[in-house]
Amino acid sequence: MKLHELQPPLGAKHARKRVGRGDGSGHGSFSGRGCKGQKARAGKPVRLGFEGGQLPLFRRLPKKRGFPNTVFRIAYDVVNLAVLEMFDAGVEITPEILFGMGIIKGDKPVKILGDGEVTKAFMVSADGFSASAKAKIEAAGGTATVLE
Repeated sequence: MKLHELQPPLGAKHARKRVGRGDGSGHGSFSGRGCKGQKARAGKPVRLGFEGGQLPLFRRLPKKRGFPNTVFRIAYDVVNLAVLEMFDAGVEITPEILFGMGIIKGDKPVKILGDGEVTKAFMVSADGFSASAKAKIEAAGGTATVLE
């Protein structure tokens, strides 16, 4: 094999699309640009977000205000008191037990929220409690312990 005999394998190269070379080519007449209109003309295409002179969507919507505190935010696995009702009275509930039962994923700190009623006395240990959850647990005779 000589240098001038080298060529890519069959099917590896695509032929260049030759537009505007007659209707028989399949790309004649309008050359793949559709019929008339702004996008069929020569020159620079319309800019991103341009809606033909109508007030664009990004100017119609109100500005987003405020500062998203994503740097210092703590994302919790939340558990409501209604979920804790399935445990027996006097049981110590920890994040490890909740993870073992599949209630939480276990990759985030756990916070207990006050949605639901407490009828039994629990000993609950978690990374955080809402004020209403802590009050309901203690009102039922249980304890709410915040983990370090």
